[in-house]
Amino acid sequence: MDGFDNLSASEKAEATELQRLIAIEQQKAQFQAQVHNFTDVCWDKCVDSPGSKLDYRTETCLVSCVERFIDTTLTITNRFTQMVQKGTH
Repeated sequence: MDGFDNLSASEKAEATELQRLIAIEQQKAQFQAQVHNFTDVCWDKCVDSPGSKLDYRTETCLVSCVERFIDTTLTITNRFTQMVQKGTH
């Protein structure tokens, strides 16, 4: 039972579309939260004293920090995907 049994076909389609839009918005929120996390951690790690512009060392540190976070996130995501796929076969 999916909770849509008493709905017309058009109402079911609307409900399905609404669920899809909600899922998209949740993904956007997760992405924004991840960006916020990168910003906090990398800022604390790389920026000694804020100025009017970033010096080369600070910019390089920030880029490297974010790239490490992205690589780590992708590695963990891929590992979980592999675990789930092995568990379903």
